[in-house]
Amino acid sequence: MKVRSNRLDGLGTTIFAEMSALALRTDSINLGQGFPDTDGPDSIIDVAVEALRSGRNQYPPGLGIPELRDAIVAHQSRWYGLELDPATEVVVTTGATEAIAGALLGLVDPGDEVIVLEPYYDSYVAMIQMAGGIRRPVTLRPGGTARGQAGLRPRGTDFRLPIEELRAAVSPRTTTILLNTPHNPTGAVLTEDELRAVAAVAIEHDLVVISDEVYEHLTFDVPHIPIATLPGMRERTLTISSGGKSFSFTGWKIGWATGPAELVAATMGAKQFLSYVSGAPFQPAIATALGSDADYFDAFRAGMQTQRDQLCDGLARLGFDVFVPDGTYFATTDIRPLGHEDGMEFCRSLPELAGVVAIPHQVFYDDISAGRSLVRWAFCKRPEVIAEALTRLERLTRV
Repeated sequence: MKVRSNRLDGLGTTIFAEMSALALRTDSINLGQGFPDTDGPDSIIDVAVEALRSGRNQYPPGLGIPELRDAIVAHQSRWYGLELDPATEVVVTTGATEAIAGALLGLVDPGDEVIVLEPYYDSYVAMIQMAGGIRRPVTLRPGGTARGQAGLRPRGTDFRLPIEELRAAVSPRTTTILLNTPHNPTGAVLTEDELRAVAAVAIEHDLVVISDEVYEHLTFDVPHIPIATLPGMRERTLTISSGGKSFSFTGWKIGWATGPAELVAATMGAKQFLSYVSGAPFQPAIATALGSDADYFDAFRAGMQTQRDQLCDGLARLGFDVFVPDGTYFATTDIRPLGHEDGMEFCRSLPELAGVVAIPHQVFYDDISAGRSLVRWAFCKRPEVIAEALTRLERLTRV
């Protein structure tokens, strides 16, 4: 049987599936995929267990249960001063990935151009392609070439948004900017000046902004600023987040999108034909989690920052050129100081060389040469796991 061409052509298997399978096959430590190796608070698990036992196991409302939508609204007001209508300006999704899918399928028509920050999370590429849109990447680039003490890049040389390239990427066919801050895979957190520049472009050209902010509570010594809080942006921004990254329950897949009613309705219009609903007993648990006091978020951020420093310091001691991230679960290194040039080859050989798995940046670029020597490592792992991974990676210095 001949299979006709379709919008999935060229996408293949995700790099995360490939590398996670490689980790299992070689019994390697997986510093590739971004999931924690510890669960979130027991008190939140208890709420999910109670929901399971009390019969909250059937279809929830399509938009999400009322208490979760109320909790999302309260969260946006508490942290950012954004006021939303839980009846029309919130939709609960199967993780942030489905929120991204629903937004792009609902808001992008065939032939529309979508500006996306590069390197980009791989689902962005798939969903723009499935919507029939045209991707227009704007590449975040590190500034300068100097290495800091012991291989740690000085602050200010991390990945930054080239504003003039952003402006030049807009054409008459551009309808959408797909933003991601804190940014995966680089760990960059867009500054207020960078966000104001994005906002100016969006307002000038009447563009919708889809803002992926799943790492909103994981920034280190810098603030996270939702672009929807800037003047003129609330009415044109769909903000996406989830409970997985903020509470270490990535497998529950509870995400959401918030914003103007017409943008939420378009997202829901597509989402209803994807999962329609999911995660009934987990929704009340995430509603409870969103009401956690500030001490929880402070301790969570501090613990992850300690793990970031442990991994980055260790990689720098081994000779990698390390970009210390301002947010997310991920640190980026340049592998050239260790005598390697191609990140894909390096990552595919790393399990055999050292018993560790990482992710090559080049799969997140249109032009793979832009990220050819860069590799992403996840530090959302227990300190003892990071320590063992670093011990294994010492083998690279003896090759």
